[in-house]
This record gives sequence, structure tokens and C-alpha cells, in this order.
Amino acid sequence: MTMLTGKQKRYLRGLGHGLKPVVMVGKGEVSGPLLEETAQALASHELIKVKILESCLADRHEVAALLAEGCGAEIAQVLGRMVLLYRKGEEPKIELPN
Repeated sequence: MTMLTGKQKRYLRGLGHGLKPVVMVGKGEVSGPLLEETAQALASHELIKVKILESCLADRHEVAALLAEGCGAEIAQVLGRMVLLYRKGEEPKIELPN
């Protein structure tokens, strides 16, 4: 997995701005079913927003890292309680700048 460059992260943040969160992390923290749900969302969207609910006691950066690692994704952004995750699809829809 290649690391995203600053330029690519900025580009993805621009795309992610209008997205609605598709995955919510709550009391259950990062579990198997949550990772599956996140992986499926990444498979169909490439770029997803994850909302970390108030009931989640884990550190938001820790949650982002666990989700990214568990799904083979990159963290494009952690802003407040929102995490933007990116994983290139089988047939990429998003064309990243170099």
C-alpha cells in the first residue's frame, strides 16, 4: 500500500467535503462486523466518511488507524469526530493527482 502524498490528501479532502458518513463507530469500538461494514463501504465508494460517536471512548486517531489498518485503507483526514478513509477500488473511480 502506497502512502498518500499531501497533494493527494488535499484532493481527497476536497472530494470528501460533501460526503455523508456511511459508517458510525459507537460503544462497540472497532469490531469485526464494523471492519466488514467499513471494507464493504470502501469497496463500493473508495472514499468514505466515518463518524466517531460520543459514546466511543477510544481516541479518534486510534480508531482511524485501526479502521485503516483493518481495511487496508489510507487515512485522508481526521477532523473532529470525522475520519476520511480512502482505498483504491478494483476499478478505480477516483483519479488521484501525482
